[in-house]
Amino acid sequence: MQSKLFIDGKWYDACEGGMLDVVNPADERVFHRCAAGTAADIDAAVAAAKAAIVGPWSRTSGHDRAGYLRAIARKIEEEKQALAEIEVRDNGKPLPEALWDVGDAAYCFNLYATYAEELDSRQGEIIGVPDERFQSRVKYMPAGVAGLIVPWNYPLLMAAWKVAPAIAAGCAVVLKPSEYTPLTALELGRIAADVGLPNGVLNVVTGYGATAGARLASHPDVRKLAFTGSVPTGIAVASAAAHDIKSVSLELGGKSPIVVFDDADIEQTVEWVMFGIFWNQGQVCSATSRMIVEKGIAPKLVDRLSAEAKKIKIGDGMAPGTLLGPLVSKTQYEKVLRYIDIGKSEATFITGGARPSHLNEGYFLEPTIFADVPPTARIWKEEIFGPVLAVATFETEDEALTLANDSEFGLAAAVMSADHKRAERIADAFEAGVVWINCSQPNFLEPPWGGIKKSGIGRELGTWGLNNFLEPKQITKYQSDAPWGWYLKG
Repeated sequence: MQSKLFIDGKWYDACEGGMLDVVNPADERVFHRCAAGTAADIDAAVAAAKAAIVGPWSRTSGHDRAGYLRAIARKIEEEKQALAEIEVRDNGKPLPEALWDVGDAAYCFNLYATYAEELDSRQGEIIGVPDERFQSRVKYMPAGVAGLIVPWNYPLLMAAWKVAPAIAAGCAVVLKPSEYTPLTALELGRIAADVGLPNGVLNVVTGYGATAGARLASHPDVRKLAFTGSVPTGIAVASAAAHDIKSVSLELGGKSPIVVFDDADIEQTVEWVMFGIFWNQGQVCSATSRMIVEKGIAPKLVDRLSAEAKKIKIGDGMAPGTLLGPLVSKTQYEKVLRYIDIGKSEATFITGGARPSHLNEGYFLEPTIFADVPPTARIWKEEIFGPVLAVATFETEDEALTLANDSEFGLAAAVMSADHKRAERIADAFEAGVVWINCSQPNFLEPPWGGIKKSGIGRELGTWGLNNFLEPKQITKYQSDAPWGWYLKG
């Protein structure tokens, strides 16, 4: 595993010599250390990226860039097992989930290789204008140096979501991973070097948000910022970007509803509700953490969920059969426990809420369910980012929608119903950027991803993700032999 910063194709110690402890959340022990970059290291990385932008990289075609992206994808696939095991150790997620994530990361690089090739054919596309004496066309330029700040819940995959489209667009990037999960980002730097990506196109600076992250967000030579993380940090990133009028995209938090009607298939509903809140230990920005269920079936559904939640195998992500690993850090663990204590004073506690009795160490937490949660409760309104489900009931469709949309967030929402017309009607009425019908959380890389309200600005994935890193240029040409004749009529 890499320990140094990856800048301009080389490995460096942090300028100030600082180091990060990387902790395995399953046993609370430090298993690796890596450099803690600060503002000076960010400056060096941005300078390397800027030099790459004005160098030969600026003259590459989409086809050229696609070759590098596909080579990175192949290396990720070749090293899938090793990369997944690293993610288990520094994030805590079960190995099957980590393998899924790493496979998705490889797919992401391949997808943006295709988009990079298609970008060549879009260059110079003609835009119809009403005066035939003029021709207008569009050229797509890379946004420039891109600062990418990614979270700890999907370390390599979230990096891929940003690095792949940025490179496809022709940007050069500085990637700042979370201090909790820095290791696969550094491995991505090593893979980029292995496949011959030109120096400076991808730079990886590990470090703390208050030092490395803040400098990246405020650096005057960074023209594009893409951030995934909490709302408070997103506000700080957007504020820093505003000073230099940078382009910014933000993927922030969520408190997503899943509305269940009484005609929904109970067994399918139980499966999707559990997947929607307990996958990745509930540490998912789109987690459907608010279940809004029709009153008549609520007791039966809550009982089934409680029974099934108790069967989930909790343990070290490397242990066979584990479905729920530890939370990522002591800080996150203590935060979720505080919310559970708050919930016990606000609602009916059903199950979970504690460390499993068979585990004496690690940030493990039982799947937790609260019922009869009022819409004023903190566990209903605030993002917990852990395996905690809040349940409320409704009697009418309008009441369900009011409960679902009464949130400062608007990332995702789901509806479960056998009435397809009603499900489509509810889906259209959700105030959310991502909506699921009779499922929760499936995410493909071709459609757009992102939210409204405090869940963020802009969209990632698909061609929307590529456009995040492109600046369209209009070029209009006068193509008549006759003089324009505006001033020279006489």
